[in-house]
Amino acid sequence: MAVTAETLCTAFRGERRLAAGDALSVARALRAALVAEPDGPPVLVFEDATGKRVDLDLRGSDEEVAWRLSPPPRGPGRPKLGVVAREVTLLPRHWEWLNAQPGGASVALRKLVDEARKGSEAKDRVRRAQEAAYRFMLELAGDRPGYEEAVRALYAADRERFDALTADWPVELRDYARALAEGAFSG
Repeated sequence: MAVTAETLCTAFRGERRLAAGDALSVARALRAALVAEPDGPPVLVFEDATGKRVDLDLRGSDEEVAWRLSPPPRGPGRPKLGVVAREVTLLPRHWEWLNAQPGGASVALRKLVDEARKGSEAKDRVRRAQEAAYRFMLELAGDRPGYEEAVRALYAADRERFDALTADWPVELRDYARALAEGAFSG
């Protein structure tokens, strides 16, 4: 998924949290910080929902930065419904069964996906939180004392141990890692 102006992000410069909020606000704050301190440590930006590192194109004016973060226009299809056409490869027996369902293959697939999503919501939430925290920790805390044990505690859903192992990390790194990991402990 592409980063848009509304994507929530957090930017770090070294161990210090530089900015947090929507991508456009973070981009503006980064531009100002880079002008004020051009030779400082590198800036890393993370998407809050996934913990993935993202690149913000800061070239040009604020208007140009905002334009690049604007979502592209929707293509053909049913844009009001958010329908996206993609290819699905199935065996002939699967297509036969799907086509025999009321409403056809598309309706049957949507129902199957919705049922599967409902059945695994809690497990998926825990997994997403673990992955987000892990991605961030790998980037900015991988050399910190207790990192490997903290990752084990994260995947074991042991909040007490995770908090103890991250307690001595720089405050802003620790707090962001804990915020990303929150869903891993509430499953």
